[in-house]
Amino acid sequence: MEKGPFTWTRLDITSNSPPPRLYHSAAICTAGNAASMMIVFGGRGGGQTPFQDAWGLRRHRNGKWDWIAAPCKTGEPPAKRYQHGAVFVGALMLVVGGRMSSSEWAGLEVYNTESSQWRKYRVTKRFRHASWISNSNLFIYGGFEYANPSQPIDTMIKVDLTKLFAEDETILKKLSEAEEELFASEWDAETPVPKRKLSRVKPALPIPESSTEKKSESRPLVAAKEPTIRDMLMGNMSKRATKLGPVALVAMSDSSGARIVKTVPLETLQEESKKVVVNIKGSMKKTEEAVHSIFITQLLKPKNWTVQQDFISKFTFKTEHIISLANQCIKAMKKQPMVVYLRGPVKIFGDIHGQYHDLMRFFDLWGTPSEDSEGDIEAYDYLFLGDYVDRGSHSLETICLLMALKVKYPEQVYLLRGNHEDRWINNSFGFADECSLRLGENYEDPDSIFNKINDVFDWLPLAAIIDERIICLHGGIGGSVRSVEQIAVLERPLEVVHAVQSEVQQLVIDILWSDPTDSDEDLGVQPNYIRDPNNTGNIMKYGPDRVEEFLERNKLNMVLRGHECVMDGFERFAGGMLITVFSATDYCGRHKNAGAVLFITRKFEIIPKLIYPLETGDRNWIESGENGDRPPTPPRWNTTYFNTDSSFN
Repeated sequence: MEKGPFTWTRLDITSNSPPPRLYHSAAICTAGNAASMMIVFGGRGGGQTPFQDAWGLRRHRNGKWDWIAAPCKTGEPPAKRYQHGAVFVGALMLVVGGRMSSSEWAGLEVYNTESSQWRKYRVTKRFRHASWISNSNLFIYGGFEYANPSQPIDTMIKVDLTKLFAEDETILKKLSEAEEELFASEWDAETPVPKRKLSRVKPALPIPESSTEKKSESRPLVAAKEPTIRDMLMGNMSKRATKLGPVALVAMSDSSGARIVKTVPLETLQEESKKVVVNIKGSMKKTEEAVHSIFITQLLKPKNWTVQQDFISKFTFKTEHIISLANQCIKAMKKQPMVVYLRGPVKIFGDIHGQYHDLMRFFDLWGTPSEDSEGDIEAYDYLFLGDYVDRGSHSLETICLLMALKVKYPEQVYLLRGNHEDRWINNSFGFADECSLRLGENYEDPDSIFNKINDVFDWLPLAAIIDERIICLHGGIGGSVRSVEQIAVLERPLEVVHAVQSEVQQLVIDILWSDPTDSDEDLGVQPNYIRDPNNTGNIMKYGPDRVEEFLERNKLNMVLRGHECVMDGFERFAGGMLITVFSATDYCGRHKNAGAVLFITRKFEIIPKLIYPLETGDRNWIESGENGDRPPTPPRWNTTYFNTDSSFN
């Protein structure tokens, strides 16, 4: 925030609010469920009595502000105090020093915003001091001491938090997580970032502008999104580059079977996958309740959902509920454009392909889209890049939960369309068979659940833009996608036409089906023989020069896409200007690949979080190809994967 004039806006909050106070602390939570909340603690009221309560001020995605009293679930409540300090490290609020109404002195107390628990430590006898955190050290400067409350001091105290918390495993773990996040996102924002350049990339050939572009270039793509508090606080951060962080967080099991999470440098990620120890594990709501809640209650169970070994177990939800959910999902998506705009932080999921157990593992490890103690929906948007059905054996669970989440959180959960969200494709690769066997329906019936869910697919958006710098879509840009505007003006409901006869039909095929070329050395636009064995010429590969040209033209700096199985769950292309993410592990039971989710932080960095396959015994709908179906596309093998240059203008 470098330029004035600045203005104040009064927040008229009608809900419960904290009582009037002074000498309190206020700090911004930086991680976890309370991320971006301003937390107010303690202080003194008009009756000179100190407070011991904490309140969080939050802004909802609909623009509404409210206060929420911070709970204290277990343990001793905090001391009443005022003229203290408060700082955050990750999800931990450290309340430092201060004065009390009694003769006792207030030490250090730590509030874990994720578990709602307080911890006490005896550290300092100061008040009216300054406090800050640096490299796991708490610094306390100046203020007054209890021994001489009228004489200010100029000494500094340094507290090593790793030693202070050494006996408290829970708090120490949260401190470690905050350190890992800081390490993964640390970079010098003041250092100029060089202009993108690929040494082996030739200039792309000029592409004539379409008549659509000429007619609409002065018209905005979508209605401008109301600025959020995050936008205002970021100020000139919009000029920063987007880059892939130096480490990935990997979930795995140790030799005893216990679950652990390791921070792995990207350059050693392939070696780490060889060390994995495989862990082998084997009442409906009332009808008047909101339909989406029925599905969320039954399906969002990341800690206790297990793979059903019965391949054709009945899907127990009522037909009328599934149809109603699909209609509500269509209604929600009709209100949003073909290109949706998001703000970080965002979690990005690649292809799931009916592997519902992988989706539950990601939710269990890295947070769920919910408002309970395990949820982080107030802190993150969720973006899914398509291919929710086919291949895996639990497409119904996958798509019904995602539709329910979209209905409940329309401005926080976004579903893009993949090439399998197409009735002409999922009719042959598992989803139709699953509907027939598990629902007992004739999927060819126009009123079938199969056809109703495919009606939903016809309304899915094709692209998302994150912070005006990253474009997300399923397949890519092929040879025909030149501008975001081309995608934005496409009309819905949209049927995918495979026998291409127009530029618009080719555009849709490029977005959903195209792949990057095999390496950064392969330039231009090339036939995609693996996906187009009949050589129709409609499915293409695009080179790094196409990626660079598209980003320059649209003033973006990265493409995020799914569509291809990659062995480490994510993979870079075009010198890091494009990243592929794939979330289904051991794709079709053939490739033993990891799955990944990408976290985009407020600092515009991308943190991959990985899981490795489990031997679940789960089956898939793809057999040996005796029925003539196309086998699953093989994974990418990219020898240039570990190019470390991943920052851009």
